[in-house]
Amino acid sequence: MAPLVPRMHVFEIDDQPWFPSFLRAKVQAALTRAWTTEVPFFELLSPANLAARVLASQLGPRLRSYVFIDFCAGGGGPTPSIERHLNGTVLNLPSTSGKPSYAEAVDNTPCQFVLTDLHPHVEEWRVAARESRNVSFEPRSVDAANVPKELVDRYKREGKKVCRLFSLAFHHFDDPLAKSILRNTVETGDAFAIFELQERNIASFFTLLAFGLGIFVTAPYFAWKWRSPVTIIFTYLIPILPFVLVFDGWMSALRTRTPDEVEALLRTCGAEAEELSRWEVRSGREMFFWPVGNLNWIVCERR
Repeated sequence: MAPLVPRMHVFEIDDQPWFPSFLRAKVQAALTRAWTTEVPFFELLSPANLAARVLASQLGPRLRSYVFIDFCAGGGGPTPSIERHLNGTVLNLPSTSGKPSYAEAVDNTPCQFVLTDLHPHVEEWRVAARESRNVSFEPRSVDAANVPKELVDRYKREGKKVCRLFSLAFHHFDDPLAKSILRNTVETGDAFAIFELQERNIASFFTLLAFGLGIFVTAPYFAWKWRSPVTIIFTYLIPILPFVLVFDGWMSALRTRTPDEVEALLRTCGAEAEELSRWEVRSGREMFFWPVGNLNWIVCERR
């Protein structure tokens, strides 16, 4: 179904330089929880778990040939959780097709994930890397539109292909920047995956409103877990956190592209036509929050 409104590159409060960094950290932590938490009765699988299953199903037997590089990792985001689900659960699922399962494959090495960002969050990434030997990070600044050749070659020398990850990130780029990123991906990568938790429709707006209401319910637990009275203050006394999460969520929905819009950018990104013809775009959605919350995904791979 076509979106009701055209894409609008509107602003988000969390992106603004004047937004306090300590509040930004809480907003990003809440978004990470949205990726990783499974709500009883409403969620069968978390979005991060679904993303891991999408990667496995779409890349199939080629999955282990890839290293997955998150080019907009922020404070870590869902990538460490995607790695845990992919290596700890998905790759050990029994086969239901009569073909050998991932666990029965000759190459049973775990998939590797790399965290990068234009503004590195090294301390948070160190924690993620300590928790899993399959997660590493690049401490220097990495521009997704101009990725250092050495970074990509490092993994290709090991016989790996590169799949770029954009989890709740691609909607942040305006069209010129998105085209530059896609061109650089075509020229230096082998696949990319875009995951978004929102889309340009009414159902998504209700999902985001429910997320904001959920903040009021869960704030005491996370304030205790994080030892953060700030969470209580800016949820109940001065409700900036729920307001920003809902407002920015709505703005993100207006900025989110459809698969056709992403493919149109890809085909006009300026890369060589012959090379572009080798890239295949697949897309879909998986429900993570009954009845209206969907993980929207786009996986594009060079054939």
